[in-house]
Amino acid sequence: MRDPLFLLCLTAGLLAFVVQSGELGTADTMHRLQTTHWLWTSEPQVFPNEYPEFGLHGRGGRIYSWYGIGQSLLMLPADLVGTWIAHWRIFSGYGDDPAVRSIVVSYSTSILVNVLTVIAGFRLLRQLRFSVRETALGLLALLFCTTHLHYTQNMTENNYIMLLTLTGFSFQYEWLRTGSRRALLVGCGALGLNVLTRLPTCLDIMAAGIFLLLVLWFERVRGRALWEKVWGYCKIAAPIYGFFLLLERLYQFYRFESFTHTYLPLFAKEQRLQDPTLPANFPWSTPFLEGVLGALFKPEKSIFLFDPLLVLVILLLVILWKRLSPEVRAYGVASLLLLLGYISFYARYTYWAGDFSWGDRYVSTAVELVAMLAVPLLLRYRENLGGWIWRGGIAIVAASLIIQIASLAFWLPLEIYQMETLGHPTFVIALRFKNIAAFGLGKMDAWGLNNESMTQDAWDYVHITTWNLFPFLLRRVGAAPKWVVNLAFAMWGMAIAALAGLLCRLNTVLHGPRRSLQ
Repeated sequence: MRDPLFLLCLTAGLLAFVVQSGELGTADTMHRLQTTHWLWTSEPQVFPNEYPEFGLHGRGGRIYSWYGIGQSLLMLPADLVGTWIAHWRIFSGYGDDPAVRSIVVSYSTSILVNVLTVIAGFRLLRQLRFSVRETALGLLALLFCTTHLHYTQNMTENNYIMLLTLTGFSFQYEWLRTGSRRALLVGCGALGLNVLTRLPTCLDIMAAGIFLLLVLWFERVRGRALWEKVWGYCKIAAPIYGFFLLLERLYQFYRFESFTHTYLPLFAKEQRLQDPTLPANFPWSTPFLEGVLGALFKPEKSIFLFDPLLVLVILLLVILWKRLSPEVRAYGVASLLLLLGYISFYARYTYWAGDFSWGDRYVSTAVELVAMLAVPLLLRYRENLGGWIWRGGIAIVAASLIIQIASLAFWLPLEIYQMETLGHPTFVIALRFKNIAAFGLGKMDAWGLNNESMTQDAWDYVHITTWNLFPFLLRRVGAAPKWVVNLAFAMWGMAIAALAGLLCRLNTVLHGPRRSLQ
């Protein structure tokens, strides 16, 4: 096992296995899984008792989910298998929490997405001419030291969007260099699939195009040569993007009988019927500057606090700008513009911070795309950086790792429930470390962290009062037999040992003869 990519794939798969809770992580993903179930069973997209908290009235007066269908399609194979396994006789007496179906879906889907993300990221960073060592360590930083780790455990659509965007960038860049129509078809198809997941990922499509244009511009391609590249791109990309946009619009029309609107006008209308005090411009009622500054600096959601590698990569891009290759410059600028685009787009949204989430989930994927450059740049240009920058960079990487590991400790609503009594603003990351200390030292009651009045939902209370990892949750719920819990702990422990062994093996391979790793 001397192939770094193979070792990285194994590491990504084992990491996703180790951090799972067995639950889907958020109500959003649970609703998307119900849409998956609707695709092949007679069950509705939204159960009547879930309205008005979730769902909108659409075609025929039925209640439909307002989410895109992309992640629901992703989970379809796992849902088919999970539903089949859940009906096995061995599970007939199981208390169904965590549900067998959600266990199968969360484990299999997260592992798959994590492994494919490593493959796509490896491909792109190598295309940007980073060495194998720089690429591998950069991807380890992405997996362990960014919010990608949190969303590996809590399966929102973020990591799936990340995978498709990386794939789109990589294959479109291959087209730019080789002229391969097949590569451009694959790249556009990946970015088109993103539109089915979340319509604002049209920003990712724009960012990919800007990336290619910037590569050409920094390489001083001008005039007719530039125009021919743009025209060749549009001839292939436009029909593919149009096809996926048409699919997205057809799904919208099927549910809400509109080709031109998103679900938001209908959402606003139904919300005002329930609460007439809502502002006229709901759900775009946040002042623009408040949304922008909130994403940047609010202690509850700041992208710099939840993803400190972002600070490092911005600093490195500024310091090293003249030394960077055209393609790295282009990627850095395009990914930062994508981040700025997402911040601006969601700034006026009433729920700009992603509501129940760790950090600002609407922009975290764009943050991760930028942050992926941090470690490769730090390693490549170590000799050109001052000692204090190198040491500071290592400190930021270490702090990022600690923050992301802390994000796995508890189910994410814990601090949100606490803020209802503590008030705003709250330094969420510091509160998370306080909670970890309280749980670890058995001081939950003394520190007011074991108070069932924090939430009126008994299910929520159970889930926020245990470590958010599958064996611990299984034991806390108490529905599974003791031998099953013990088996879960044994498998989890072996997986951690295997992950540690893989990391050691990868370290040995990456620090072998440098010539073979270029």
